[in-house]
Amino acid sequence: MPFRVHALFFSAILSLALSLGATTASAGHAHLVLDVETGQVLSAENAEELNYPASLTKMMTLYLTFEALHQGRLSWEDKLVMSENAESKEPYKFAIGVGRSITVREAVMGMIVLSTNDAAVAVAETLAGSEEAFGHMMTAKARALGMENTVFTNPAGLPDPNQVTTAADMARLGVALMRDYPEEFKLFSTRTFVFRGMKFRGHNGVLSAYPGADGIKTGYTKASGYNLVTSASNGERRLVGVVLGGESAGQRDQEMMALMDRYLGPANSQ
Repeated sequence: MPFRVHALFFSAILSLALSLGATTASAGHAHLVLDVETGQVLSAENAEELNYPASLTKMMTLYLTFEALHQGRLSWEDKLVMSENAESKEPYKFAIGVGRSITVREAVMGMIVLSTNDAAVAVAETLAGSEEAFGHMMTAKARALGMENTVFTNPAGLPDPNQVTTAADMARLGVALMRDYPEEFKLFSTRTFVFRGMKFRGHNGVLSAYPGADGIKTGYTKASGYNLVTSASNGERRLVGVVLGGESAGQRDQEMMALMDRYLGPANSQ
């Protein structure tokens, strides 16, 4: 199959990239603000430095899920069975039990609103057979999207010193999501999610606090610090912002909103 050859080709690249990622990731602070229409970088700090993506990784898992939906390899109501491996992924998960299933729609909404790790793994195992194989798919797609410094090894963003990215690459992925899957991108503005009778509220503070924000994803591990990719518009201009390595969720959110205010205008956050 053409993809298998493609994936094998990338395995050689990954071997080098993994070794580089393991030794050069700084997990320091970085940010980038990009004008979506023009592609102009408006502000950047350490934007090409390697950092850990944490759950920002799920942006790529979702990109590949949307791709599979458009290609007919998945449908929204397909059932994804939870393996023992998927069920083991703490801390955020549906926790429905090994052998039980969720729909693709539930998996997508769970990843967007709740950052459910078991859902990400269930998608990965369905599309690629294993997390490792899906990591190769993710990295291959990253290269195709121009994300030259990103290596993915698992679909959820759980700690792995070999899984690295940059603020610039995360901005590219945010733009790719809205450009390639505009209808599905609208789901990133969802603040609450009802799963089998239980209502859950997301933890994207900027999405709730900043007028014009309509996504995209938060992330945190001890190694990465507090990460965030945000899309926001004032009706005339649309930006994608990335903050990596925040000291706290609150500090990260305030930094992002200040960056957005700088280029969208303070009145946008009133």
